[in-house]
Amino acid sequence: MKARSEDFRVHQGDEIDLQKWPTNVAPVYVSKHDYKKFLAEHVVQLSAQQQLFYASNRHAILLIFQAMDAAGKDGAIRHVMSGVNPQGCQVFSFKHPSPRELEHDFLWRTTRDLPERGRIGIFNRSYYEEVLIVRVHPEILRNEGLPDAALDDGAVWKNRYRSIVDLEWHLERNGTRVIKFFLHLSPDEQRRRFLERIDSPDKNWKFSTADIEERKFWKQYMNAYEQCLSATSTRHARWYIVPADDKRNARLIVSRIVLDTFEALKVACPKASPRRRRELQEIRKRLAV
Repeated sequence: MKARSEDFRVHQGDEIDLQKWPTNVAPVYVSKHDYKKFLAEHVVQLSAQQQLFYASNRHAILLIFQAMDAAGKDGAIRHVMSGVNPQGCQVFSFKHPSPRELEHDFLWRTTRDLPERGRIGIFNRSYYEEVLIVRVHPEILRNEGLPDAALDDGAVWKNRYRSIVDLEWHLERNGTRVIKFFLHLSPDEQRRRFLERIDSPDKNWKFSTADIEERKFWKQYMNAYEQCLSATSTRHARWYIVPADDKRNARLIVSRIVLDTFEALKVACPKASPRRRRELQEIRKRLAV
């Protein structure tokens, strides 16, 4: 693969203009067979890394996926993580908050599902919805039961960005590496995928009329994403803008970034202490009889 993780990273302090970030780039594969070969290699490597990661039990990894509808979040998660032991990985999808969740701060419901050490947590949408869809639809914010002082439009988003950055820095200090993906889809490609869902009977279930309504707010969503990515991509919790018009390409880019994340942690199987080795040798002698 020629693509590097760094090519898609949002650096801390960058001012993001999504019109300057491509939704399609030259593919890192040359054929469908080539794509399957690359993905299979990545899946095998991820499986091996996960075993070491689980055995070391020193870190956790949280992968966050955000995107417009039909950008391919589900497919990326399914294909990239297909070789990972289910016991060491959990996927959580966050929809509209429940009445109970609305009785707490906006980070509460996702914090309950953070991964344990040695495990991978995947958030298909996340607490970032609170500075994306809520920013596009401010009536949601007014229904969250917040005190009037917290509804000041001049400060509410800045304060929420700060809360998110503080949380992610806290997680990093305590061993959880946070990696965030924005799957960058063009409106034309979204339209094509919506039409495919309508025209293919086996994909009808994926289509929602609500998705069409949200297309009307495309410009507002892009503005919300630009503000969010600029404010919350840090050295310890990076955003990656992944071109998503080509699903296969996006999956290979995501898998490369996840692999680089594992490799940067330099995890290894824990070494047995001299006392433990002596115990194991005694056990071996008994088993050999």
